[in-house]
Amino acid sequence: MSVISRFPVPETLAELPDDLQQRILAVQEKAGFIPNVFLMLAHRPAEFRAFFAYHDALMERQSETLSLAEREMIVVAMSAQHECLYCVVAHGALLRIYAKDPLIADQVAINFRTAPITKRQRLMLDFAYHLAIECGVLTDDWLVSLQEQNFSMDDIWDIGAIASFFGLSNRLVSMAGTPPNPEFYLMGRMPRKT
Repeated sequence: MSVISRFPVPETLAELPDDLQQRILAVQEKAGFIPNVFLMLAHRPAEFRAFFAYHDALMERQSETLSLAEREMIVVAMSAQHECLYCVVAHGALLRIYAKDPLIADQVAINFRTAPITKRQRLMLDFAYHLAIECGVLTDDWLVSLQEQNFSMDDIWDIGAIASFFGLSNRLVSMAGTPPNPEFYLMGRMPRKT
């Protein structure tokens, strides 16, 4: 078995507070495995709770104008820029599933500017890049461009918040040396057997 983290991880779930155990077991039941990031963060229960509370608020927020696939697209594109293998692979799996496209995650990770995405999505990723990589700000010009592509103020906040939050996530996972679970590599690439 590969090392999940350079920091302590629980030897058993029974070592963890009940709420962390329940959260991890729920993810395991849905995915069929425990994503390594859950175990990597579990050694600090308060931070685990805060991390996943903010993650869920950003990534599961209902929006008619910013899809789950687009949210994952931001994560994959920015994680690739930060050279975070774990997040590119794990969120690439989610992007493939939400977009129902087995190729899109690899294309976005390699070069989102040449990926077969819409003009609107490319602008979204350009803005995320401007904020997360170039340390830019939301200028009037960006605001006009984004609103012309029908991004609401909530969408603009979400784009910036997702790009920012995953900068934190990318650095933590990379610092800990946490590898992606092997299961992520194949998710969303082949049609599900019914």
